[in-house]
Amino acid sequence: MSPHPAERSVEILLVEDDPADVQLVREALQENRVPVCLNVVEDGVEALSYLRGQGKYATALLPDLILLDLKMPKKSGLEVLAEVKATDTLRRIPVIVLTTSDNPEDILKAYDLQASAYVSKPSDLEEFDRVMKTIKDFCLTVVKLPPRK
Repeated sequence: MSPHPAERSVEILLVEDDPADVQLVREALQENRVPVCLNVVEDGVEALSYLRGQGKYATALLPDLILLDLKMPKKSGLEVLAEVKATDTLRRIPVIVLTTSDNPEDILKAYDLQASAYVSKPSDLEEFDRVMKTIKDFCLTVVKLPPRK
């Protein structure tokens, strides 16, 4: 049995301020056995507005998965992660930290805040693509994501 019924796509929220990384993630998620709807926000404040259904995001569906950069303007990824995991309606959404930081302090803080996984973005384009395909394959075909409410 497929982890995601064919009648709906998997909603992914990408919180990323680098347009080049957004494009790389978008390309890596294009070919799927499972349909994916990728929504992108550029900073932590916008991410929380999206997740709370505020303003222009009033009709946005809660994501099945969040891909979260740490180093962002307005509100850091760690601040967003803390708020997500402290909110009853959001805490079950898996959050994969996808960042350039390999700082041990960032890694420990992310896991302390209940990140589902911590992935350092490779600087090599081919390696970045391989990492994204691994995340995609694992999250969309192996893992059972929590049901959307």
